[in-house]
Amino acid sequence: MGDAPRLYGRWVANLYQWRVSIPHLIYAPRGMRRAFWDFLQEGETSMTQLHYPDGSMAECIRLQSERTPDAFAYEFMGRRVRFSSFWKQVEECAAALLAQGVRENECVTLCLPNIPQAVILLYAINAVGALANMVHPLAGELEITESIQIGESRLLVGVDRFADKLLRVCKGTTVTKVLLAAPTDYVPGYKKLAAKAFGKVPKAPKDPLVLRWETFLEGAKHTPFSFVKRTAADGAAVLYSGGTTGKRKGILLTNGNLNALALQTVAAGDCVKPGYRMLSVMPVFHGFGLGVCIHTALMAGCECILIPQFSVSSYAAQLKKYQPNVIAGVPTLFEALLRAKKMKNVKLSCLTGIFCGGDSLSEELKNKVDAFLLAHGAKEQIREGYGTTECVTASCLTPRYEYRKGSIGLPFPDMRYRIVEVGTDKEVPPMTEGEICLSGPTVMAGYYHEPEETKKVLHTDEEGRVWLHTGDLGKMDEDGFVYFVQRLKRLIISSGYNIYPSQVENALNAHEAVLNSCVIGIPDDFRVQVPYAYLMLRPGYEESEELLADIRENCKKYIARYALPSGFEVRAELPKTLVGKVAYRELEEEYERTHGKK
Repeated sequence: MGDAPRLYGRWVANLYQWRVSIPHLIYAPRGMRRAFWDFLQEGETSMTQLHYPDGSMAECIRLQSERTPDAFAYEFMGRRVRFSSFWKQVEECAAALLAQGVRENECVTLCLPNIPQAVILLYAINAVGALANMVHPLAGELEITESIQIGESRLLVGVDRFADKLLRVCKGTTVTKVLLAAPTDYVPGYKKLAAKAFGKVPKAPKDPLVLRWETFLEGAKHTPFSFVKRTAADGAAVLYSGGTTGKRKGILLTNGNLNALALQTVAAGDCVKPGYRMLSVMPVFHGFGLGVCIHTALMAGCECILIPQFSVSSYAAQLKKYQPNVIAGVPTLFEALLRAKKMKNVKLSCLTGIFCGGDSLSEELKNKVDAFLLAHGAKEQIREGYGTTECVTASCLTPRYEYRKGSIGLPFPDMRYRIVEVGTDKEVPPMTEGEICLSGPTVMAGYYHEPEETKKVLHTDEEGRVWLHTGDLGKMDEDGFVYFVQRLKRLIISSGYNIYPSQVENALNAHEAVLNSCVIGIPDDFRVQVPYAYLMLRPGYEESEELLADIRENCKKYIARYALPSGFEVRAELPKTLVGKVAYRELEEEYERTHGKK
């Protein structure tokens, strides 16, 4: 299918956005201002052509700090820091990195939650031309060690309370220094509050590898800061994913990838504006958190409210206290909204943007969240995005003023989508299921030091355009609206019939008693595989044979009989991955351990 219908659909969906955004263009990133001017001059085609800087992430933030020095860049535990002060923190940290011998193209491994040091280091590392190697601070020791080895890092940065763990993981690696940061380093006078929030900090071990944050910064006094000129094509960060083939790999993202994502999100989102506040709950070591909740917000002149750890009990208090304009998260975060006990009197009229990504948002959960938002005074509905870490994060988003049932929206400006036959590069007709492929300025440079793995997912067409094969099933209509069906690896084939777990989960979640569900395939002597469902019930409901029978009967309204779960298991909680998705692989492995090999 040609690009014309998709361009037209995207143009119509985004046309209203420019009218409401004009007052903000004075403070908008230069690429967005240029794109708007081109739109006035040239018309339709330029609606999908933003102009991207050929510099680094840090350079974009430095320019933003010059444009709006008195605007707030971030808030952490009640302390708000303006852009001018934030950039001084970045320069000081960059000088300290140079004092430690960090050089261009070197990987610095960060095991940090959303605390000031994580954001400061992200741009300081970028300013000296190095790469931020991002790892979850709660990841297993072997996983952190593997990440250090992939990046060949000499400097490992983590939270002081995990000092013993960090020292263990770096034994036998290239690490020569372990830099310890404390959540209280940038909030003087809040140590008691921080201790209550994060727990008592164990005494730092006496080890020659250990370097405390305050000692680290002293190096800046003796080393002048020098900005390293980098281009859009140069590497900026390494993030981790199972990839489309299941093997954990480092994903090399460039300055151009992250800067393009920021400009695209501002354009497509139409709600990320100078002076607005974003509740940055998604972690900085994740593409969604890094790309949208941090870099997009700062590049657009927004204030990031840094939340180092998410909990259902505290989320309501944070929404009430901070009254953010934009929130973004995975479906489980919005599921938490529905059961937060302290949300009763919280007003959400402050919200101009509610983004959901990282996992499939069922139509049932969307309807429940939209009703909840309306009841709390919000004028906006939840908007679903889609993407992979291989293109930073979202590359497709539900338009603000047009929702199509079951759709994950339209591609971002300058992103092209194709649906191809699985295992080929052959494009299929509209509304035909196939593998989702995408192309554009946010597509990764490749898997870090994995050229053969890179070749499996990045294919170059006859025109020289690079396409990322996502490993996800989907379809696209005539207007370019994309519909996510299922990750290829979660397909259940039962008696020759294809069953998509997400569709069964949607049917289960439609029942008023079901809060969340996860469906896996289990072995069957006759049908080879059959679906099996794990359920979380909403508060006020208790497990009974009658209730499970009613849930099963309700499913028949939505799915074929052959797709009905063969059994149900009720859980108080479903396991989650480190970024909050339901860990279906963990349930598959548990079932295999307890019932035999699948």
